[in-house]
Amino acid sequence: MAFAYFGPWLTILNLSPQQNTMNIETNTDILRVVGVKELAAASVRDLKEKVTSRFTEKLRHIDFDGSELQFLDSSGLGALISMQKMANLRGGNFRLISPTAPALQILELTRLHRVFEIIS
Repeated sequence: MAFAYFGPWLTILNLSPQQNTMNIETNTDILRVVGVKELAAASVRDLKEKVTSRFTEKLRHIDFDGSELQFLDSSGLGALISMQKMANLRGGNFRLISPTAPALQILELTRLHRVFEIIS
């Protein structure tokens, strides 16, 4: 894994493609997203569609498990912000659970670590 600096944006360059084995689980009022390895322009649309369709009226909170997240770009950051807005609109919370070190570095560089509730 390598890092490249493009002006104000830091990008994680991962030379081997990652396959998302995303799984969405629900429990009482929580939607939990697990198994996401890549949050980039190519994968964000699918993630948003699946989360939106599974985030039924009885659910309020979204937990995103970032323990497998190896690639995160600006589209991925936008997807995390969208999930936070979805939860907030229902009076719930968005939590980022166990993000990887590279993902946490991107969140810190963009100051989004101050916006999200991050559970290590």
